[in-house]
Amino acid sequence: MNYEAVIGLEVHAQLSTETKIFCSCSTNFGAEPNSNVCPVCLGMPGVLPVLNKKALEYAIRAGVALNCKIQEHSIFARKNYFYPDLPKGYQISQYDLPLCLDGKLQIEVNGEKKDIGITRIHMEEDAGKSIHGENLGNSSSTYVDLNRTGVPLVEIVSEPDIRSGEEAKAYLQKLKAILQYAGISDCNMEEGSLRCDANISIRPEGQKEFGTKTEIKNMNSFKNVQKAIEYEIKRQKQAVSEGGIIQQETRLWNPDKSITISMRSKEEAHDYRYFPDPDLIPVVVSNDWVKDIQSSLAELPDEKKKRFIKEYKLPAYDAEVLTSVKNYAEYFEMCTKHHNNPKIIANWIMSEILREVNERNCDIFELSVTPEKLAKLIQLIDNGTISGKIAKDIFELMLESGDDPVKIVKNKNLSQISDTSELEKIILSVFEENPKELERFKNGEKKLQGFFVGQIMKKTGGQANPKLVNQLISKLIS
Repeated sequence: MNYEAVIGLEVHAQLSTETKIFCSCSTNFGAEPNSNVCPVCLGMPGVLPVLNKKALEYAIRAGVALNCKIQEHSIFARKNYFYPDLPKGYQISQYDLPLCLDGKLQIEVNGEKKDIGITRIHMEEDAGKSIHGENLGNSSSTYVDLNRTGVPLVEIVSEPDIRSGEEAKAYLQKLKAILQYAGISDCNMEEGSLRCDANISIRPEGQKEFGTKTEIKNMNSFKNVQKAIEYEIKRQKQAVSEGGIIQQETRLWNPDKSITISMRSKEEAHDYRYFPDPDLIPVVVSNDWVKDIQSSLAELPDEKKKRFIKEYKLPAYDAEVLTSVKNYAEYFEMCTKHHNNPKIIANWIMSEILREVNERNCDIFELSVTPEKLAKLIQLIDNGTISGKIAKDIFELMLESGDDPVKIVKNKNLSQISDTSELEKIILSVFEENPKELERFKNGEKKLQGFFVGQIMKKTGGQANPKLVNQLISKLIS
């Protein structure tokens, strides 16, 4: 029997506010443990939370960007459960009356577009963090850091419209791009600003009813999300084909072994005993405010991609790569302001620049090669000052030193050789060194022209003007 996977994702994104959702404590990452706390976020008796208006604005912005209906009336509820890093014994969240409903996001996989429904987006506060002793040289202890307690989050819950790990990865990449473009979250997975849980089940193809689902946690990259989902689908299919039963449970992804591991059974939904938080008044959002936020929303990835194709005449693939991350698009457009050759700029960014970004695991603007410097380097190629080969060497020097390419060319005498008489002497010497190849070339083996060009470039250290070299070879042979 053929089975299909049914996947839904729950994504938590930290809102990029300077202070927490219900108090004025800083959200700064990396501060000393338990230094960004106060009686409100610690849940001391007698304190009153006050909603951060900027957090609410960002949450509405997320809903607008993801095509949701913004609810005029929503409420905060208390979600009751015990956890060592949840000091109040409950989490302030939204339940039956969330802020945003019925959104959608379009993905593209293997050239096919597909809409993924978004069930809801609701606001909530984050819990703290438990740090187990083995990470601190004391295996018998667990430490609790409450700095994250009260950090503002939105939880974005998808419909079970995803059918593969590849689609899940595409959904998360698109979601991250939209949140970054809209200025809602930095989506830094390493710092916990973007976290994802996946609900996965299988069912016979054509069946409407869902199968028994498992929930996978502990996935800290898009690649791991894809691999974890693909493994879990394979595990469930194998279990069913062997006559086994899928247990409803929570599983952890082990990236070292590339397997999921059972964490705890989950035979039924937890009884969180939700009830409206008596300390927080209902949230009322006016239509005028939603319209203001909508009008102020920055250009989103799909719109920018269309503009890049139309305005810069880029292929769809190039535009997709350049708009996949907000800073890539900004870097590209800053380059084009300094030198108008969009396609060549795109090529350099997608090859040399992004290679360095990935290898260094850094932001594109952290490279010493700024947009202005990259544009200058490409301009030196376009005006014939340097060859493409020399440009690659200069690029490496720019990465190391941060120097301007014009300065490097001047200091290291790397200008392209375009003197006709000098090049003719070099070409003739290469002919003399390769008499057999020259004879075959004269007899009509035109492909040997590339061999001679290569030898000349080698002899000149890549500084010969390749276009002029080709012209002179043809002239001397004829």
